[in-house]
Amino acid sequence: MTAVAPDPLSLALGMPKAELHLHIEGSLEPELAFALARRNGVTLPYADEAALKAAYAFDSLQSFLDLYYACASVLVTRADFRDLTVAYLGRAAADGVIHAEIFFDPQTHTARGVPFATVLDGLEDGLAEGAARWGVSGRLIMCFLRHLPEEECFAALAEAEPFIDRIHAFGLDSSERGHPPSQFARLFARCRALGKPVVAHAGEEGPPAYISEALDLLGARRIDHGVRAVEDAAVLARLARDGVPLTVCPLSNTRLCVFRTMAEHSLPQLLAAGAKVTLNSDDPAYFGGYLGANIRAVQAAFGFDAATWYRLARNSFEAAFAPDDAKAGWIGRLDAYFAAAGVPVGR
Repeated sequence: MTAVAPDPLSLALGMPKAELHLHIEGSLEPELAFALARRNGVTLPYADEAALKAAYAFDSLQSFLDLYYACASVLVTRADFRDLTVAYLGRAAADGVIHAEIFFDPQTHTARGVPFATVLDGLEDGLAEGAARWGVSGRLIMCFLRHLPEEECFAALAEAEPFIDRIHAFGLDSSERGHPPSQFARLFARCRALGKPVVAHAGEEGPPAYISEALDLLGARRIDHGVRAVEDAAVLARLARDGVPLTVCPLSNTRLCVFRTMAEHSLPQLLAAGAKVTLNSDDPAYFGGYLGANIRAVQAAFGFDAATWYRLARNSFEAAFAPDDAKAGWIGRLDAYFAAAGVPVGR
């Protein structure tokens, strides 16, 4: 009797994987937002959870960010940041995530009077609980808000430096339009001098030239999004040739109107060109779901085979900011998973 080949979607959902592009503030679900608002005596500009969910109709990155920053006001105490992180890690573990590299935006909180240490302590509490409960390892990537002047970002970096051993990398996020990476070249030179890898959002709403700037002027080791690289053959060829990881977030890209539909997404073109693509959920509370939901949407649109899903998962481990022995262990788990399913995969 001939064995039935496993369904690629089932394989993709169950395989071990890393998530490398997740804004922890963007995992704040409406239910938790209102619970924290009540805990902290914060009034949200929405009547209830349903009204907040109804506001998730975005026509641009900026329209999302306006709501994102309003909801972040409920995050006040160390316990709030712990609860937020634990809630995300529980959902990530259910989607097969065994390693998460989490973005956090301290400027969003310190501007409201929340001490930097409160944010960091709470996130680390959550990571410790996630590791104990689900075995998910984690790293923290401090991001700078690019809509603010570089001088303000330097001030944020100075606030972070006493905690530098607890920060694993630095990133650049917030609204891309009108804020090219070149505006932050001095800041990221300082980050690199501190011995930390850097990443940058580029080529989402911004042009492919922003990807080149992030690589050349910031020294970015990964490009967050990068989906518009397909508009410039030279940029795309460089990404593939140099093995620069792209942390692609499909549902986010469609919800923010970078692409009108998932079928129009550049993901197949990126893969066909040999780019080192990883899949991620970005701000999952706002964009239609966590990593599993992104996998389902991608599979419905493109019907990837098992080998492609293996490649995406392996890319996520290879692109992680983790020791080589940890990466080898995760890839070994991935190989064993596919072997147990009777699916041969290329290396």
